[in-house]
Amino acid sequence: MSRLPSLRLLTGFEAAARLGNFSRAAEELSLSQSAISHQIQQLEQQLGQPLFHRVGRGVELTVAGVALLKTVQTSLRNLHQGITRISTYLEPGIVTVVCPSGLAQGWLQSQLSALQADIPDLLPIISVDETARYIDELDVDMVISELPLQQPNLHEQKLFDEVWLMVAATAHSRQWRCDDAAQLRRVAPLICLEQSFADEYTASFLMQELAGCRRLAIYDDASLVLQGILREPAMACLPLSVVWHSLQTGVLQVLPGFPQIAGKSWWISRMQGDTRDVRVLKVFTALLRSAPQLKSVSENPAITD
Repeated sequence: MSRLPSLRLLTGFEAAARLGNFSRAAEELSLSQSAISHQIQQLEQQLGQPLFHRVGRGVELTVAGVALLKTVQTSLRNLHQGITRISTYLEPGIVTVVCPSGLAQGWLQSQLSALQADIPDLLPIISVDETARYIDELDVDMVISELPLQQPNLHEQKLFDEVWLMVAATAHSRQWRCDDAAQLRRVAPLICLEQSFADEYTASFLMQELAGCRRLAIYDDASLVLQGILREPAMACLPLSVVWHSLQTGVLQVLPGFPQIAGKSWWISRMQGDTRDVRVLKVFTALLRSAPQLKSVSENPAITD
């Protein structure tokens, strides 16, 4: 068979096979019975074999028809789901931001309520699929990344400079009754982020200053480390972008006596000039405006008390 049957023929076949009757299939599809019969005949001619047996006033599938029905129903279901997903992107107010998972779950997600309060009808789509880095104003409106994308016709700005902090759950840290780093190293176990051992900013700190700490667990995802220290009486060295919301709400606290480690820079990018929707520019501007708070929080002595 050189080409696939048309969707029109397959839809008619599916209805007739599911309902077991050409008349009911025609009624469901708002066609005449003769039109359905003609579609089935065309499909059988194209496939080179019969798909139905006549049984009384109805029809039943041949072996080939049964096999085809399963394939067609699966294909139509997948097609319907795909079209439903596409329809989501047609809703007004959509702004799509791609960024790393830790930053999305920490700082960015905490900004959404404020953004939606300030920007009517905003429907943010936050994606952590970092392979979708090409800004085309259809699938991706802006990207937050470690380095400038250097894509043509982009407007790129530094969003903020990262800082790493030693943190623990406020509820758990009280039980240690320690107010300096030396004591904490002895009594508080450590949950580690695997990439920290190779990261140019944190490797020496973990391998030297925290060398004597008992390691409770090592995870390869920052959100798992965060969940770990919320669940267990342990401390961790994590980026402020990841723990921002937990610090703001008082769930976490910065542990006293440990240095704050300067990290990489985060950049935010969008298309140059006018954006496809004014809300894209508003979100971009709002995120830039809120980003300096990251540094001010890390310097705020209140969160280390």
